[in-house]
Amino acid sequence: MKYKVLSDKIIIEDSTDFDIMHILECGQVFTYTKNGEYDYDVYSLDNFANVKLIDGKYIITTQNPKYFVNYFDLDTDYNAIKKDISKNEYIKKAVEFGHGIRILHQSLLEVIIGFIISANNNILRITKTMQKIREFGENKGSYYAFPTLERLHDISVQDFINMGAGYRAQYLFKVIRQLDNVDLNETLSWDTKTLKSWLLSLMGVGPKVADCILLFGYGRCDCFPVDTWIEKVYIDIFETKQSRAKMSIDLVNYFGKNAGYAQQYLFFYRRSFVK
Repeated sequence: MKYKVLSDKIIIEDSTDFDIMHILECGQVFTYTKNGEYDYDVYSLDNFANVKLIDGKYIITTQNPKYFVNYFDLDTDYNAIKKDISKNEYIKKAVEFGHGIRILHQSLLEVIIGFIISANNNILRITKTMQKIREFGENKGSYYAFPTLERLHDISVQDFINMGAGYRAQYLFKVIRQLDNVDLNETLSWDTKTLKSWLLSLMGVGPKVADCILLFGYGRCDCFPVDTWIEKVYIDIFETKQSRAKMSIDLVNYFGKNAGYAQQYLFFYRRSFVK
């Protein structure tokens, strides 16, 4: 991908593999606000960026360009990934439809909190709840940093309910205390099986949420989160139905090392496709 890094911005000159709507609205992230068509504010930890399409180029304005080069995974060759996963006409259509998707390098803490909130929820409500949680973080002037784990301890169950977390409020309250017992940086070196077992021990984390955290927090592309939309994809491709656990295994085996990328193209395509 061709891009240029300046002191306060990143300029993406070739947007073939970068579409900010595809990236932010494909279900992998909940820490952004939409200002208008192809104009978004993005928040990650204590960092902020505005991403806007201007004259065919994406301008990412930020005080920390290096952080967002990594965040948007700009140095990964998505053209090669697309070729690798394009195993049938169905996935080829999905890749063409969501050509600008990139899997973000997000903060583990934000991903864990966000996907616990995501259970049986919709993206608009999740993003609103995450915005309210940010207000417990450090005030950076025009935005709030995501709260540290220590600061999250100050949020009560009722606070989470008031933020719109619903029944998930008690899960969040418990998980924040469970996270005291582990160094998240150390978990980066754990194998996927060990990680998934640990994630499933967290309050409110089931198999699908665990796979989402593995893919979007840890970048483990040997995971394939299965929800209602991916169930439809599986039936479309294999013309049969299995348990969600079996579907996930079959899809990882089918798409191989880049299965997680395939999941995002397929999820975005199938959810957007009105038949």
